[in-house]
Amino acid sequence: MTSDIPTRTGTDDLALAPPPGCPAHGLDGGALTRLHGPRPLDLRSLYEDLREEHGPVAPALLHDDVPIWVVLGHAENLRLVGTPALFSRDSRIWTPLVEGRVKPDHPLMPHIAWQPICSHAEGDEHRRLRGAVTHAMRPINYRILRRAVYRHAQALVNEFCERGEADLVNEYSEYLPMAVMCDLLGMPTEYDDRIVHAARDMLKGTETAIASNAYITEALARLTARRRAEPGEDIAGLLVSHEWGLTDDEVREHLRVVLIAAYEATANLLANALRMVLTHPGFRAQLNGGQMTVGQAVEQSLWDEPPFSTVFAYFAKQDTELGGRRIRKGDGLLFAPAPGNVDPRVRPDLKAGMRGNRSHLAFGGGPHECPGQDIGRVIADVGVDALLRRLPDVRLDCEEDELEWRESIASRHLVELPVRFATRPQQDVEQMPSHTPNPLEGPSWEPPPAEPVPSPSAAPAPRSGPEPEPGPQPQPQSQPEPEPGPRPAQRSAWQRFLRWWRGY
Repeated sequence: MTSDIPTRTGTDDLALAPPPGCPAHGLDGGALTRLHGPRPLDLRSLYEDLREEHGPVAPALLHDDVPIWVVLGHAENLRLVGTPALFSRDSRIWTPLVEGRVKPDHPLMPHIAWQPICSHAEGDEHRRLRGAVTHAMRPINYRILRRAVYRHAQALVNEFCERGEADLVNEYSEYLPMAVMCDLLGMPTEYDDRIVHAARDMLKGTETAIASNAYITEALARLTARRRAEPGEDIAGLLVSHEWGLTDDEVREHLRVVLIAAYEATANLLANALRMVLTHPGFRAQLNGGQMTVGQAVEQSLWDEPPFSTVFAYFAKQDTELGGRRIRKGDGLLFAPAPGNVDPRVRPDLKAGMRGNRSHLAFGGGPHECPGQDIGRVIADVGVDALLRRLPDVRLDCEEDELEWRESIASRHLVELPVRFATRPQQDVEQMPSHTPNPLEGPSWEPPPAEPVPSPSAAPAPRSGPEPEPGPQPQPQSQPEPEPGPRPAQRSAWQRFLRWWRGY
């Protein structure tokens, strides 16, 4: 089978003539662009170069110089994910894999290999598996979820709030999503540094990615076996007990997809949203002034820095056309949210805000659209809000152009986000985050006792009536007890209402 992937000429080390046996071999005698290399790549610039040369669908090479189409246009990406009659997620029809040119130790094998999961299935099988996943996520109470995110955020901030400095990537954004997802899946005891590092390593596609994938798979296999013996109401328990009878392998692999996709997407989203708030004064001012909500800032981040740069992959089920390119049956295509979101046909001015517009590609589309996108939004929204409540004076501790990124085909990941702030004491994790002191054994939300300890910021202190001197004022003297009594109760009720309203 011959592909119509064209070739390009070039002299840099990112270009390579197609090897013998490659579907692109001998077409034009030129070279294809590599999406990997020995040195760090600026894939954003590379995608724009490909767009300028080839248009909305461009040819490129993966690791081991396996050919692939990169879909760069917004409309073309939507057609790719929204036309299951033409494009499939089943890699078993991919020509290079069928012909044995994709080796078992390929760095992207965790993403390439077919698995018994809904994102690789079609038709009735897709409806069966996707229905089970949707059923397992449907009972999630988002008010309770927000409370859990606040609690985990409080615990993480407590670890660095007394230092006055922190790295919000390696001490906050990479840990908060994993802690929450381990809770939702039903394995809070598995949450530790090792599972965070394994997830990150697997997604980078490094030489140890396969071993990291095996570690996470084993943890999820233990969870599946435990839920077979001890049913629960978490995601794992609901998958195991679903009426359509998923096998252990199907349960384990769907737990893996939910965990890794939600973790990677949310960790990147949270880091990017925090970076945006810290580096763009307009965002911070609009948040402080009530002109923009944290949720709107998160949505803007999904346009500018989608959590996944590309998603591997879709495969042509028959000869077709996309973006003016002839696509042959068995060709592979990268779904690419990052370049698709900045398509000049959709965003001619990248500086213009996209407030209220959710037509970005960050969560995919079509039958395989991300089922857990609302979980990611809640974690990012609350994660940003909790940090700004605890540390309202937080500021970037370097120049913006000094921030470093680690890029792979799958994602563009902020390496670190150093910040400084005024030192603050730890807070009770069960309390709503606040920049005001809050002892670890925090006060109850019930009305205070008859002899409360005066708060330093309490304005009604003069009304408590401990001093009898102001005799000419009859009202405070004639009703010394009733006036202070109801006021604390009223304030406590309001605090309880605010706590309920914020999901805490």
